[in-house]
Amino acid sequence: QYRIPLTLDQLPVLMRSKELNYAVRGYPVGFKAPPSYTGLKEDEFYLYNHLKFSITYREEPSEFEGVRITGFDVHPVSITHKFGDENVEQETNLEANRDLAKKYGWSTCVEGGSPVNEPETYLALRSGSTGESMKILYSYEVHWTESDIPWADRWDVYLVGSPDDEIHYFAIVNSLMIVVFLTGAVATIMIRTLKKDIAGYNEMQTLEEAQEETGWKLVHGDVFRPPQSHPMLLSVLVGTGAQIGSAFFITLLASMMRMLNPIKKGQALTAVIVLYVLCGGVGGYVSSRLYKFCDAKSWKRATIATAIAFPGFIVSMFMVLNVFLTIVGAATAVSFVTIFLVFFLWAGVSTPLVFVGSYFGYRADKVEVPTKTNQIARFIPEVPYYAAPPSSVFIAGLLPFGSVCIELFFIMSALWLHQLYYIMGFLMAVLLILVATCAQVSMVMCYLQLCVEDHRWWWKSFANCASAGFYLFLYSLWFLSSKLDLVGVLPVVVYLTYMSMISIAFGLMCGTVGYLSCFWFTRKIYGAVKVD
Repeated sequence: QYRIPLTLDQLPVLMRSKELNYAVRGYPVGFKAPPSYTGLKEDEFYLYNHLKFSITYREEPSEFEGVRITGFDVHPVSITHKFGDENVEQETNLEANRDLAKKYGWSTCVEGGSPVNEPETYLALRSGSTGESMKILYSYEVHWTESDIPWADRWDVYLVGSPDDEIHYFAIVNSLMIVVFLTGAVATIMIRTLKKDIAGYNEMQTLEEAQEETGWKLVHGDVFRPPQSHPMLLSVLVGTGAQIGSAFFITLLASMMRMLNPIKKGQALTAVIVLYVLCGGVGGYVSSRLYKFCDAKSWKRATIATAIAFPGFIVSMFMVLNVFLTIVGAATAVSFVTIFLVFFLWAGVSTPLVFVGSYFGYRADKVEVPTKTNQIARFIPEVPYYAAPPSSVFIAGLLPFGSVCIELFFIMSALWLHQLYYIMGFLMAVLLILVATCAQVSMVMCYLQLCVEDHRWWWKSFANCASAGFYLFLYSLWFLSSKLDLVGVLPVVVYLTYMSMISIAFGLMCGTVGYLSCFWFTRKIYGAVKVD
């Protein structure tokens, strides 16, 4: 199932069919035929050893000199070449040496004899009867075709993914419609409900009326009480999520402005890593502001944890995996030089930027809240199942994941299969949909929690949306079982390792959006009521 990628004038080679409306990058090394096709007892493997290249070009002397390449297609052929003399040079231009082709008996490569895929002439990967090695002749031919396609539109064909390509666009539009409707519905309900509550609270004048208060106003003296459990860890997680989200947003922005070419996966991955490093100041600033609000004193430890916790965890997973890849001699094993460069970026650029961001964060004024915190925490009554973990976490995380799950299929097909993903505008729209959905869900869940007099919203607001990363990992398991056909244990380990890294980063980003949204929401609603 290996595919061979070639490029010509920065265009990846394509296998495509206008009749079936598909275009896939690269061409397969060979193919497997089942016994039902060959009539043999076992599967038969065949090799593609002849390539028919079709190159389209455009000439426009009035606009530019020379020619411009507008298309690069290949049609692989499996053929058992007939050749007599085996002592011929390995590389021979048969186009210019027709006499050589006739001399050496290459009847399959003479003029007018372009090879085609015929079951009778397939090249089977079989050794001889006595086990001797088989000899394979590789050949190719090139067909040049003039085309009217403008050079600026030569990438359009790469957007054709599959026969179901239109479903992609309809699904995106459908997702947008659903989320827009959800945004309007949730905003209407929240605004009407809160407006009624706030108006009712502000009209209470007498002590007797004040004693009859119920709902979320009762916890006004505890809602801004800093989290009692692991405030440093929460600050580090939120700061890391802000750093990841900033890097992802800037990467998409650069792709939309055509500063990055998403077709070049290596370039895109390098850009993500570099931008994540450069966004270290964002992570340090957000983490320090939240940690300062919690009245914590170990600011040095919190800053160091923000700088090394997530990168250290990811690098540790990657290093363990890289050891096994190096042992088996895999091509995906990373060299020591690359690891050193990444370490240099981490230690020499990211960590200092995190410290700079933390410096400005601790220098800034403490985040102001509209109500005072009581000295003694209020008793929390029994909380309904929908407002308490773990049910609230699983319920809340489902909606953010559902808003992007359709797009995830195309993204993962581009990551793990031979599809292409080039629609960065749609991906930016999906990111905005995800952020809006996380914000809405977290605020609704926070409001329900405060209405049942549970003021411990800090960790819950983060976990409610961070659980979307758990659903992403479950989705990756489904994708592995239904779409991939990996052979051996190590490829599965590679897949699960990388998908767990992506799921953790996705969960941190969603959790950060939920947490910051709830912080803004609580400040707004408690700032709108009169509190003695």
